[in-house]
Amino acid sequence: MEWVPDLRQIRAFVAVAEEGSFTLAAKKIFVTQSAVSHALRTLEQQLSCILLDRSGKGICLTECGEVLIKRCRKILAEIDQAARDLDSLRRWGQTRIRIGATHSICFYLLPSVIREFRDCFPRCETLIEAGDTASLEEKLARGQLDLVLGIKTKAHQESNFRFMASEELCFVVSKCHSWCENPKSIGESLAKQQYIQYAKGTETNRLVQTWLENEVGAVTQPIVLGDMKAICEMARLGIGVGIVAPWVAAREMEQGGLHQVAIPGTGIPREWAAFYSTKKQPSLVEEAFIGMCTLGFKNLMLVNHVF
Repeated sequence: MEWVPDLRQIRAFVAVAEEGSFTLAAKKIFVTQSAVSHALRTLEQQLSCILLDRSGKGICLTECGEVLIKRCRKILAEIDQAARDLDSLRRWGQTRIRIGATHSICFYLLPSVIREFRDCFPRCETLIEAGDTASLEEKLARGQLDLVLGIKTKAHQESNFRFMASEELCFVVSKCHSWCENPKSIGESLAKQQYIQYAKGTETNRLVQTWLENEVGAVTQPIVLGDMKAICEMARLGIGVGIVAPWVAAREMEQGGLHQVAIPGTGIPREWAAFYSTKKQPSLVEEAFIGMCTLGFKNLMLVNHVF
């Protein structure tokens, strides 16, 4: 079968499939009903198969139609994205980008990234919203955000994110903690510690809880805080063992107020990614922002000697 796709046929087919009516489809793509009918009839003839079941009260897709609709939606999404990219180029970045990011990313990474981004795209309005990854992704799905910078989980699809960085969480303790004097005691005293960990309901909290259950077992009820700096401060005062990313506590460790201890066993790895809508690929402006964030992560970790 040799078929040369006609964009008008594809738009008509997708419109009928989504509206369930030739009349509504015609209104949606601003053509006459007869034009839609002709496009669909010609398309079925070219493909030698029936795409629409017209026998009932409404119109629904046949098995062949279900197969074709997935490809056609991707074709239209790519064409629409190409138009947006070209428009961005014509206007030299005169657009808007809405970013959702975790609180730690907003504090440690975004200030330098936003400064560089505005130098490159001075006419692009940048909007930032802080929150946990899950809630931000819900807004992304509703079209309220363009990108989300957060922690990647196993549930994420391979098709709607860009990997940015990976890391291992660590323990941070007061310089007077027994682990500083006797590192060999860490393994046997894990269950006796008061742990200080990040906010409940977050992916970081889930990763920490999973590690504690698998590697330590029963522990004292942890102290749970919604601010990484607060975790570091409590650890510095000897209240407990903080569990944070090394770059969060880099300054305190450099000044000598905190001591970093590697988490034994399987450790607690995290992966950071930039998530975007499953309905479209990132625009050129969004790709540029992701690239700056990826480089920013690399610089953040290099400067703080956590590779």
